[in-house]
Amino acid sequence: MWLFITISAYMINAGVYVADKFLLSKKIHSSITYAFFVGIWSIFNFFILIIDPWVPNMKEFAIDLLAGMLFLFTLIFWYKALHQSEATRVVPIVGALVPIFSFLFSFIFLNEGLRERHFLAFIVLINGGVLVSIKHTRLYIWEETKDRIKNIFGNAFGGIHAGYRPSKRLIFNSTISAMFFAAYYVLIKFIYLEQPFIGGFVWSRLGTFIGVLIMLLVPTWRANIVKHRKGVKTPGSFSFFIIIRLLAALAFIMINWAISLGNVALTNSLQGVQYIFLLILVIFLSTRYPNVMREELGGGVLVQKIIGATLITTGLYMLIT
Repeated sequence: MWLFITISAYMINAGVYVADKFLLSKKIHSSITYAFFVGIWSIFNFFILIIDPWVPNMKEFAIDLLAGMLFLFTLIFWYKALHQSEATRVVPIVGALVPIFSFLFSFIFLNEGLRERHFLAFIVLINGGVLVSIKHTRLYIWEETKDRIKNIFGNAFGGIHAGYRPSKRLIFNSTISAMFFAAYYVLIKFIYLEQPFIGGFVWSRLGTFIGVLIMLLVPTWRANIVKHRKGVKTPGSFSFFIIIRLLAALAFIMINWAISLGNVALTNSLQGVQYIFLLILVIFLSTRYPNVMREELGGGVLVQKIIGATLITTGLYMLIT
């Protein structure tokens, strides 16, 4: 059940990502502003509570608020990384590290381990996801990769070359983002073990909304948010825009539901499935709308993505059988 929900959620996310390419006419250049506009929608989750009304005790309420605020804090680092580089560089780093941190945190705090076959599937899915999501003009050979790592990290006792400092900041913010994403997923899993799914989810979203209100108390943050709000252009089709935002919310709820039913690390390791759906959509749309969607598939990139897709398919087979 959790596997089907997870795959469906990542498929929706892929569609939402492509739709955003058409609908969003202006990028948000501040991680604080991005986190604010994502978090402000959290209050509307309270309508879901009508389905299964539930009120937590004080201890449960405090944990719920902590989870929601942690998610908001995570978004800030996530967008910092995105703002510093292309998504094709950030997504592979975060996508590979979130399952690893999730595995470590869930093992330490939830005593949640993986059977030998599932652990192997976990490794296969991570590697497949990285290969599908990385966008290069050709495959990197071992020596080139080793030299780059050495140039970035090798001089442990001296200054890092100026040309690689942006890469170091990118890796730092991506790693912190992945760590906080994993911490959120493990904490929300703990909440779902102790609380009903709908109640735990909705009350944790209140924590995100309260965090958004606290952000407005900081003058510089408030000024950036107001400045961006005045400059935003309205999408051509507002109704379609609302539908896409609702689909994004649905995918987020489904991922949380999958986490409540299954293993945190395995759920996160399936992000590679999203890259496959995304690749198919982008290839299809790039032929129809080449000025909007482009996907470079020359110089070995297609081979790389086919290998990644094969690894993901193998990992899914190992989970199902």
